[in-house]
Amino acid sequence: MDKVGVDGAIFISAFSMYQYDASYAVEVQQAHPGRFALVKPVNPDDPAVADVIADWKKTPGTAGIRIMLTKEASRDPNDPGLDRIARAAARHDFPVNVLFWGNVDSGTALIIDHLGIMQPRVPPAPPQPWADLPKVLELAKRPNAVIKVSGACTLSREPYPFPDIWDPLARVFDAWGFDRCLWGTDWTRAFAVVNYEQAVEPFLKTGRLSDAERTMLMGGACAKAYGWSPRKG
Repeated sequence: MDKVGVDGAIFISAFSMYQYDASYAVEVQQAHPGRFALVKPVNPDDPAVADVIADWKKTPGTAGIRIMLTKEASRDPNDPGLDRIARAAARHDFPVNVLFWGNVDSGTALIIDHLGIMQPRVPPAPPQPWADLPKVLELAKRPNAVIKVSGACTLSREPYPFPDIWDPLARVFDAWGFDRCLWGTDWTRAFAVVNYEQAVEPFLKTGRLSDAERTMLMGGACAKAYGWSPRKG
């Protein structure tokens, strides 16, 4: 992070590795308290999920929670567990991240993970990586939603610095506005496709963004959405 000029990050506990156990993320945040804020996946099937969210709110450095609503999860958007989570999140003033790639039609979200678009874990990108883009643009009409521009480089079918991502991303920026677009690396899920530096540099060096747009995309919108800013030292 220091090498590529990233002051801080929202650390979302990796569901594929740790499921609903965020203890590793907490350990990292405790070691670097000014550099990370934490987001934890929570389980709609847990009848005590509201208590879990209340305890998470008391944990130093926490900034939000996450719901896994992918097609693989086979979860009805009207699942009562999702309602319990949303009500508890509102009670504790927590933004809610939702991962529903491959299942965009189900989405009623506050913070949309991964552009709402299915992303590969290994290269190459699929033949039509932006096929769900029209649905993502339609979601921009929801005034209480923001979108994370995380893992965008993994959708490229060209080598670094991934020039083919910019035209579809321009449509995202136009629809959502930079104050509702949150850049992210998608580290560590994307490590087989792109390393950390390569996920950062294209956004810092592209001529497709003005300085003001870059500032908002690369941290300003994130600070606004999560109510958190990094503190180095």
